Amino acid sequence: MWKLSLVVGVGIGYVLGARAGRQRYEQISKTARQIAQDPRVQDAAGKARHQVGAVAGKAAGAVADKVGDRLPNAVTDRVALFNRQHAEDDSWGTVRP
Repeated sequence: MWKLSLVVGVGIGYVLGARAGRQRYEQISKTARQIAQDPRVQDAAGKARHQVGAVAGKAAGAVADKVGDRLPNAVTDRVALFNRQHAEDDSWGTVRP
């Protein structure tokens, strides 16, 4: 059934794309570029990027606090956040170099 849906979807996309033609594609592409280069859009994207980074940082900190002491050194050595938060030693009784 999914193969049939895929074939139908590809067929519809081909027919609609062929009808629209290259001119319409260029028009849509130009409009998309203009929108992406708009300073208001750039500003909103920057704010969203900053907010996502802050949320991701908080989530990483929360995960590090909950599981950082339970992971062996082989894993925590590869994650810089664990190294900064738990630099002295770990619950396994080993000292990190």
